[in-house]
Amino acid sequence: MPVPVILDCDPGHDDVFALWLLAGSPEVDLRAVTTVGGNVPLAHTSRNARIALSVAGITDVPVAAGSPGPIGRELRTAEWIHGENGLGGPELPEPGVPLDPRSAAALMADVVREAEEPVTIVATGPITNVAVFLSEHPELSDGVREIVWMGGSTDRGNATPAAEFNAWVDPEALDRVLGSGVPFTMVGLNVTHLALVDERVQARVRAIGTRTAAFGDELLEFFCATNREVFGLPDGPLHDPVAAAAVVAPALVARRPVRLDVELAGTHTVGATLADLDGILGLEPNAHVAVGLDVDGFWDLVADALARLA
Repeated sequence: MPVPVILDCDPGHDDVFALWLLAGSPEVDLRAVTTVGGNVPLAHTSRNARIALSVAGITDVPVAAGSPGPIGRELRTAEWIHGENGLGGPELPEPGVPLDPRSAAALMADVVREAEEPVTIVATGPITNVAVFLSEHPELSDGVREIVWMGGSTDRGNATPAAEFNAWVDPEALDRVLGSGVPFTMVGLNVTHLALVDERVQARVRAIGTRTAAFGDELLEFFCATNREVFGLPDGPLHDPVAAAAVVAPALVARRPVRLDVELAGTHTVGATLADLDGILGLEPNAHVAVGLDVDGFWDLVADALARLA
Protein backbone atom coordinates (compact mmCIF):
# COMPACT_ATOMS: atom_id res chain seq x y z
CA MET A 1 0.00 0.00 0.00
CA PRO A 2 1.47 3.42 -0.92
CA VAL A 3 2.92 5.45 1.96
CA PRO A 4 0.95 8.69 2.54
CA VAL A 5 3.33 11.66 2.24
CA ILE A 6 3.31 15.41 2.79
CA LEU A 7 6.05 17.37 1.01
CA ASP A 8 7.16 20.56 2.77
CA CYS A 9 9.40 22.55 0.43
CA ASP A 10 10.87 25.86 -0.74
CA PRO A 11 11.17 25.44 -4.55
CA GLY A 12 14.06 25.79 -5.72
CA HIS A 13 15.17 23.64 -8.63
CA ASP A 14 15.94 20.53 -6.61
CA ASP A 15 12.69 20.79 -4.62
CA VAL A 16 10.81 20.53 -7.93
CA PHE A 17 12.53 17.24 -8.72
CA ALA A 18 11.74 15.97 -5.22
CA LEU A 19 8.08 16.84 -5.83
CA TRP A 20 8.09 15.07 -9.20
CA LEU A 21 9.81 12.00 -7.72
CA LEU A 22 7.12 11.70 -5.05
CA ALA A 23 4.26 12.43 -7.44
CA GLY A 24 5.52 9.98 -10.06
CA SER A 25 6.28 7.05 -7.74
CA PRO A 26 3.56 4.44 -7.10
CA GLU A 27 5.21 3.56 -3.79
CA VAL A 28 3.95 6.79 -2.22
CA ASP A 29 0.69 8.75 -2.14
CA LEU A 30 1.43 12.48 -2.21
CA ARG A 31 -1.38 13.96 -0.09
CA ALA A 32 -0.29 17.62 0.19
CA VAL A 33 2.45 20.13 -0.59
CA THR A 34 3.29 22.92 1.84
CA THR A 35 5.67 25.79 1.23
CA VAL A 36 8.04 27.85 3.35
CA GLY A 37 10.26 30.88 2.85
CA GLY A 38 13.74 29.58 2.12
CA ASN A 39 15.54 29.49 -1.21
CA VAL A 40 13.43 32.52 -2.15
CA PRO A 41 10.59 34.34 -0.35
CA LEU A 42 7.30 32.57 0.32
CA ALA A 43 5.37 34.17 -2.53
CA HIS A 44 7.81 32.64 -5.01
CA THR A 45 8.10 29.23 -3.33
CA SER A 46 4.30 28.90 -3.18
CA ARG A 47 3.92 29.85 -6.84
CA ASN A 48 6.77 27.55 -7.85
CA ALA A 49 5.25 24.52 -6.13
CA ARG A 50 1.99 25.15 -7.99
CA ILE A 51 3.87 25.52 -11.28
CA ALA A 52 5.73 22.24 -10.69
CA LEU A 53 2.45 20.40 -10.14
CA SER A 54 0.80 22.09 -13.11
CA VAL A 55 3.63 21.25 -15.51
CA ALA A 56 3.42 17.60 -14.43
CA GLY A 57 -0.35 17.49 -14.93
CA ILE A 58 -1.13 17.04 -11.23
CA THR A 59 -4.25 18.94 -10.19
CA ASP A 60 -5.55 17.02 -7.16
CA VAL A 61 -2.82 17.75 -4.59
CA PRO A 62 -3.51 20.78 -2.36
CA VAL A 63 -0.78 23.40 -1.89
CA ALA A 64 -0.72 25.61 1.21
CA ALA A 65 1.65 28.44 2.11
CA GLY A 66 3.31 28.40 5.50
CA SER A 67 5.90 30.40 7.38
CA PRO A 68 7.41 33.33 5.46
CA GLY A 69 10.56 33.13 7.54
CA PRO A 70 12.33 31.30 10.35
CA ILE A 71 11.60 31.27 14.08
CA GLY A 72 13.19 34.36 15.59
CA ARG A 73 15.52 35.21 12.71
CA GLU A 74 15.46 37.18 9.47
CA LEU A 75 14.98 35.10 6.34
CA ARG A 76 18.18 34.53 4.37
CA THR A 77 17.60 33.38 0.80
CA ALA A 78 19.60 31.74 -2.02
CA GLU A 79 18.88 33.64 -5.23
CA TRP A 80 22.58 33.24 -5.99
CA ILE A 81 21.86 29.56 -6.77
CA HIS A 82 18.19 29.53 -7.78
CA GLY A 83 17.68 32.90 -9.46
CA GLU A 84 15.44 35.77 -8.40
CA ASN A 85 12.20 33.79 -8.75
CA GLY A 86 13.61 30.52 -7.42
CA LEU A 87 13.29 28.66 -10.73
CA GLY A 88 15.79 30.40 -12.97
CA GLY A 89 16.10 29.02 -16.49
CA PRO A 90 12.77 28.24 -18.15
CA GLU A 91 9.99 30.68 -18.87
CA LEU A 92 7.55 30.01 -16.07
CA PRO A 93 3.92 29.37 -16.97
CA GLU A 94 1.01 30.54 -14.89
CA PRO A 95 0.12 27.83 -12.36
CA GLY A 96 -3.08 25.93 -12.96
CA VAL A 97 -3.28 24.74 -9.35
CA PRO A 98 -4.84 27.10 -6.80
CA LEU A 99 -3.37 28.00 -3.43
CA ASP A 100 -5.28 26.33 -0.61
CA PRO A 101 -6.71 28.85 1.89
CA ARG A 102 -5.42 26.85 4.86
CA SER A 103 -2.04 27.50 6.43
CA ALA A 104 0.67 24.90 5.96
CA ALA A 105 0.31 23.73 9.57
CA ALA A 106 -3.46 23.47 9.22
CA LEU A 107 -3.20 21.45 6.01
CA MET A 108 -0.62 19.15 7.59
CA ALA A 109 -2.93 18.65 10.56
CA ASP A 110 -5.91 17.86 8.36
CA VAL A 111 -3.96 15.33 6.30
CA VAL A 112 -2.55 13.58 9.37
CA ARG A 113 -5.90 13.61 11.16
CA GLU A 114 -7.76 12.15 8.18
CA ALA A 115 -5.16 9.55 7.16
CA GLU A 116 -5.92 5.89 7.74
CA GLU A 117 -2.26 5.26 8.69
CA PRO A 118 0.68 7.38 9.87
CA VAL A 119 1.91 10.00 7.39
CA THR A 120 5.52 10.62 6.38
CA ILE A 121 6.65 14.23 6.08
CA VAL A 122 9.42 14.90 3.57
CA ALA A 123 10.93 18.33 4.22
CA THR A 124 13.31 19.85 1.68
CA GLY A 125 13.67 23.41 2.98
CA PRO A 126 14.08 25.13 6.33
CA ILE A 127 11.99 22.99 8.66
CA THR A 128 9.95 25.86 10.11
CA ASN A 129 6.52 24.62 9.00
CA VAL A 130 7.08 21.21 10.56
CA ALA A 131 8.13 22.79 13.86
CA VAL A 132 5.01 24.98 13.82
CA PHE A 133 2.76 22.01 13.03
CA LEU A 134 4.21 19.91 15.87
CA SER A 135 3.94 22.86 18.27
CA GLU A 136 0.33 23.68 17.37
CA HIS A 137 -0.84 20.04 17.14
CA PRO A 138 1.18 17.94 19.61
CA GLU A 139 -1.73 15.50 19.82
CA LEU A 140 -1.08 14.53 16.18
CA SER A 141 2.59 13.61 16.56
CA ASP A 142 1.74 9.90 16.79
CA GLY A 143 0.12 10.24 13.37
CA VAL A 144 3.51 11.04 11.80
CA ARG A 145 5.41 7.92 10.77
CA GLU A 146 8.67 9.83 10.30
CA ILE A 147 10.15 13.11 9.16
CA VAL A 148 12.78 12.84 6.42
CA TRP A 149 14.62 16.14 5.99
CA MET A 150 17.09 17.24 3.35
CA GLY A 151 19.48 19.40 5.27
CA GLY A 152 22.54 19.49 7.45
CA SER A 153 25.67 17.48 6.93
CA THR A 154 27.96 15.13 8.79
CA ASP A 155 30.95 17.14 7.56
CA ARG A 156 30.83 20.40 5.57
CA GLY A 157 28.41 23.21 4.90
CA ASN A 158 27.37 25.20 1.85
CA ALA A 159 25.90 28.38 3.38
CA THR A 160 28.90 28.71 5.70
CA PRO A 161 31.92 26.44 6.08
CA ALA A 162 30.11 24.79 9.00
CA ALA A 163 26.41 24.94 8.08
CA GLU A 164 24.18 23.64 5.30
CA PHE A 165 21.65 26.20 4.02
CA ASN A 166 18.39 24.72 5.35
CA ALA A 167 19.84 24.26 8.83
CA TRP A 168 21.48 27.69 8.77
CA VAL A 169 18.24 29.49 7.86
CA ASP A 170 16.26 28.13 10.83
CA PRO A 171 18.32 26.16 13.38
CA GLU A 172 15.73 26.81 16.12
CA ALA A 173 13.06 25.00 14.11
CA LEU A 174 15.39 22.05 13.59
CA ASP A 175 16.16 21.95 17.31
CA ARG A 176 12.44 21.84 18.13
CA VAL A 177 11.75 19.05 15.63
CA LEU A 178 14.68 16.98 16.95
CA GLY A 179 13.25 17.37 20.44
CA SER A 180 9.74 16.32 19.43
CA GLY A 181 10.31 12.58 19.66
CA VAL A 182 8.99 11.99 16.13
CA PRO A 183 11.28 9.60 14.19
CA PHE A 184 13.68 11.77 12.19
CA THR A 185 16.15 11.20 9.35
CA MET A 186 18.66 13.78 8.16
CA VAL A 187 19.73 13.48 4.52
CA GLY A 188 22.69 15.83 4.38
CA LEU A 189 25.26 17.20 1.99
CA ASN A 190 27.61 14.30 2.74
CA VAL A 191 25.21 12.11 0.73
CA THR A 192 23.43 14.55 -1.60
CA HIS A 193 26.77 15.57 -3.11
CA LEU A 194 26.88 12.07 -4.59
CA ALA A 195 23.78 12.84 -6.72
CA LEU A 196 25.62 14.82 -9.37
CA VAL A 197 23.87 16.03 -12.53
CA ASP A 198 26.50 15.14 -15.11
CA GLU A 199 26.05 15.11 -18.89
CA ARG A 200 24.80 11.52 -18.80
CA VAL A 201 22.05 12.42 -16.33
CA GLN A 202 20.97 15.47 -18.34
CA ALA A 203 20.86 13.44 -21.55
CA ARG A 204 18.74 10.81 -19.82
CA VAL A 205 16.24 13.41 -18.59
CA ARG A 206 16.10 15.02 -22.03
CA ALA A 207 15.47 11.67 -23.71
CA ILE A 208 12.31 11.02 -21.70
CA GLY A 209 10.62 13.39 -24.12
CA THR A 210 7.74 14.60 -21.96
CA ARG A 211 6.68 18.15 -21.12
CA THR A 212 7.81 17.64 -17.53
CA ALA A 213 11.22 16.31 -18.59
CA ALA A 214 11.76 19.20 -21.01
CA PHE A 215 10.96 21.72 -18.29
CA GLY A 216 13.24 19.79 -15.92
CA ASP A 217 16.08 19.85 -18.44
CA GLU A 218 15.93 23.66 -18.54
CA LEU A 219 15.96 23.75 -14.74
CA LEU A 220 19.02 21.52 -14.62
CA GLU A 221 20.91 23.68 -17.14
CA PHE A 222 20.49 26.76 -14.94
CA PHE A 223 21.08 24.93 -11.66
CA CYS A 224 24.31 23.32 -12.88
CA ALA A 225 25.54 26.63 -14.28
CA THR A 226 25.10 28.45 -10.95
CA ASN A 227 26.75 25.60 -9.04
CA ARG A 228 29.73 25.86 -11.38
CA GLU A 229 29.88 29.63 -10.91
CA VAL A 230 29.39 29.72 -7.13
CA PHE A 231 31.02 26.51 -5.90
CA GLY A 232 33.25 25.53 -8.81
CA LEU A 233 31.38 22.23 -9.16
CA PRO A 234 31.48 20.83 -12.71
CA ASP A 235 28.18 19.00 -12.05
CA GLY A 236 25.44 20.32 -9.78
CA PRO A 237 24.33 18.11 -6.85
CA LEU A 238 20.57 17.56 -6.90
CA HIS A 239 20.06 17.55 -3.14
CA ASP A 240 16.34 17.37 -2.36
CA PRO A 241 15.26 14.31 -4.38
CA VAL A 242 17.65 12.20 -2.31
CA ALA A 243 15.41 12.78 0.73
CA ALA A 244 12.38 11.81 -1.38
CA ALA A 245 14.21 8.69 -2.56
CA ALA A 246 14.80 7.67 1.06
CA VAL A 247 11.01 7.34 1.36
CA VAL A 248 10.21 5.95 -2.10
CA ALA A 249 12.99 3.32 -2.05
CA PRO A 250 14.55 3.22 1.44
CA ALA A 251 17.18 0.65 0.47
CA LEU A 252 18.88 3.22 -1.78
CA VAL A 253 19.89 5.44 1.15
CA ALA A 254 22.04 3.93 3.90
CA ARG A 255 21.39 5.35 7.39
CA ARG A 256 22.91 5.21 10.86
CA PRO A 257 21.28 5.93 14.23
CA VAL A 258 23.05 8.80 16.00
CA ARG A 259 22.70 11.56 18.51
CA LEU A 260 22.02 14.63 16.36
CA ASP A 261 22.09 18.25 17.51
CA VAL A 262 22.20 21.65 15.82
CA GLU A 263 24.26 24.65 16.86
CA LEU A 264 22.06 27.62 17.83
CA ALA A 265 24.82 30.11 18.67
CA GLY A 266 28.43 30.71 17.76
CA THR A 267 30.40 33.20 15.76
CA HIS A 268 31.19 30.75 12.98
CA THR A 269 29.04 27.69 13.67
CA VAL A 270 25.33 28.67 13.79
CA GLY A 271 23.35 26.00 11.94
CA ALA A 272 26.07 23.36 12.07
CA THR A 273 24.63 19.86 12.55
CA LEU A 274 26.51 17.70 15.01
CA ALA A 275 26.08 14.00 14.25
CA ASP A 276 27.79 11.84 16.87
CA LEU A 277 28.76 9.07 14.47
CA ASP A 278 31.23 7.50 16.89
CA GLY A 279 29.09 7.70 20.03
CA ILE A 280 31.57 10.00 21.74
CA LEU A 281 28.89 11.69 23.86
CA GLY A 282 27.43 8.43 25.12
CA LEU A 283 23.88 9.70 24.49
CA GLU A 284 20.97 7.71 23.10
CA PRO A 285 20.36 8.26 19.37
CA ASN A 286 17.55 10.68 18.56
CA ALA A 287 17.79 10.47 14.76
CA HIS A 288 19.11 8.62 11.76
CA VAL A 289 21.55 10.24 9.36
CA ALA A 290 22.12 9.23 5.76
CA VAL A 291 25.65 7.95 5.14
CA GLY A 292 25.48 6.42 1.66
CA LEU A 293 23.59 6.44 -1.65
CA ASP A 294 23.12 3.92 -4.44
CA VAL A 295 23.72 6.53 -7.13
CA ASP A 296 22.71 4.46 -10.15
CA GLY A 297 19.57 3.25 -8.40
CA PHE A 298 18.73 6.82 -7.44
CA TRP A 299 18.89 8.09 -11.03
CA ASP A 300 16.86 5.09 -12.22
CA LEU A 301 14.19 6.05 -9.67
CA VAL A 302 14.14 9.69 -10.80
CA ALA A 303 13.95 8.78 -14.49
CA ASP A 304 11.14 6.28 -13.92
CA ALA A 305 9.12 8.83 -11.95
CA LEU A 306 9.58 11.55 -14.56
CA ALA A 307 8.47 9.16 -17.30
CA ARG A 308 5.14 8.64 -15.50
CA LEU A 309 4.29 12.36 -15.49
CA ALA A 310 2.81 14.49 -18.25
